[in-house]
Amino acid sequence: QVQLVESGGGLVQAGGSLRLSCAASGNIFRISTVGWYRQAPGKQRELVARINGGGRSTYADSVMGRFTISRDNAKNTVYLQMDSLKPEDTAVYYCNLVPDFRDGNYWGQGTQVTVSS
Repeated sequence: QVQLVESGGGLVQAGGSLRLSCAASGNIFRISTVGWYRQAPGKQRELVARINGGGRSTYADSVMGRFTISRDNAKNTVYLQMDSLKPEDTAVYYCNLVPDFRDGNYWGQGTQVTVSS
C-alpha cells in the first residue's frame, strides 16, 4: 500500500509562486509515474503534470511554461513548482502515483491552492 502526503498549498496573489510537495511511502516510487491533478469547484479533475520513472514529463497546455514538475527518488518526493499563477489555477491539487510495472492507482488527500486577482 502506498500513501501520499501533499503539502505546500495556500493563498497567493496572481503572478505569485507556490511549490507543492508530495511524499510517498513504500519502495516503488522510483519505478512509478507520479503526477499532479487538480479539481476546481463544479469541474472535473484534470491532469496538470506528470513525470515517469525515466524522468519524462508531460504538462497540460494551460500550465506549460509556468509550472515545472520534478522528482527526487532518494526522498520519494515529487514537486510542482508553480510560477506566474493565475486565478484560474485555483483548485484542490491532488498527487497521484501509478506503478510502471504493476497494477495500482494511488491518490493523496489534496491540498488547496487559491490565487486571488
